[in-house]
Amino acid sequence: MTESTRSLPIAITLGDPAGIGPETIVKAFRDAPDLTRGCFVVGDVATLRRAAAVVAGPGVALPVATLADLQGVLDCPPRCIPVWQISSTILAGGEPAAFGRVSAGAGQLAGDCVVWAAKAALRGEVAALVTAPLNKAALSLAGAPYDDFPGHTELLQSLAAAHLKTSVTQLPVRMMLANDELRVVLVSIHVSLRQALAAVTFEQVLESLLITHRSLQAILGRAPRIGVAGLNPHAGEGGLFGREELDIIGPAVMAARAQGVQASDPLAPDTVFMRARAQPGQPGEFDVVLAMYHDQGLIPVKYLGVDKGVNVTLGLPLVRTSPDHGTAFDIAGTGKADASSLMEAIRVARQLIPGARVDFIEREANGSVRI
Repeated sequence: MTESTRSLPIAITLGDPAGIGPETIVKAFRDAPDLTRGCFVVGDVATLRRAAAVVAGPGVALPVATLADLQGVLDCPPRCIPVWQISSTILAGGEPAAFGRVSAGAGQLAGDCVVWAAKAALRGEVAALVTAPLNKAALSLAGAPYDDFPGHTELLQSLAAAHLKTSVTQLPVRMMLANDELRVVLVSIHVSLRQALAAVTFEQVLESLLITHRSLQAILGRAPRIGVAGLNPHAGEGGLFGREELDIIGPAVMAARAQGVQASDPLAPDTVFMRARAQPGQPGEFDVVLAMYHDQGLIPVKYLGVDKGVNVTLGLPLVRTSPDHGTAFDIAGTGKADASSLMEAIRVARQLIPGARVDFIEREANGSVRI
């Protein structure tokens, strides 16, 4: 991607059509017309028209338009939702997926949207990719190729590796979850806890530190201060509660420092997130925390506010962000879904497009947030 990427449209994928993704997309176009200007949805017109009917309210028109080409995105008036129609072999010609139900058809449509959008981004036809939530069970039910991928991150990594004609192992990526108070990068993502513990190796921790350093340096314009969470209680307490900090994490930190990375020693995981948390007018001690596994890192971020959380995939040759919540099948179709996280994901995606860098979730002296 080059400087010209800024003039390209941003693709928003539908997510699982049985979940709240379509409703949050419609609300984003309704409530933030300036933010969504130049965005389009990769998805299904019937599903989005149903979502528009759910959230529009009396007397409010939210038209949904089918795109013939991507040049038509900028021709759409405010609050009109441009859609690149995706054909699903299961749902084609049928009704939208039933609200709140896991199905192979919904999983296939959601996966097909991601594949189309990712390939368009890799070809340089769109500037960034914002993904509405999908359901992992539905994705698995859809069968090949989607049953090989537990989520967006792994699917996008595979598509990018194929585009670059390399292997997945040669294109390591990491998940970063962030809100206006805290950023967290994960060593491992969607694996069992037993597998996550096994993934805490010297190589994995070092690779995570290097990816975090490179990515945040590009975002912040300076070397990030990385707080490293230990694996064990009290970061092992000098080996009393486990030796991973002494034998694996600590040596990886030292190796990263030798390459210019500003990383802390392994710190107690029950306090490192508090030390990194930014408060109004008071930045945290660290710019980002490297967590050793999924729930260790995501629980504190989500506790601080799912509605403002953004998922950013680090290491991909494209810009990808996502809201920090799931499909919420229990409220799908009710109009109760909150679009705040999706709108934050769009805003952050705009700032990550090459040539448009600004400080990412940095607080100004007066305590306001700029993204």
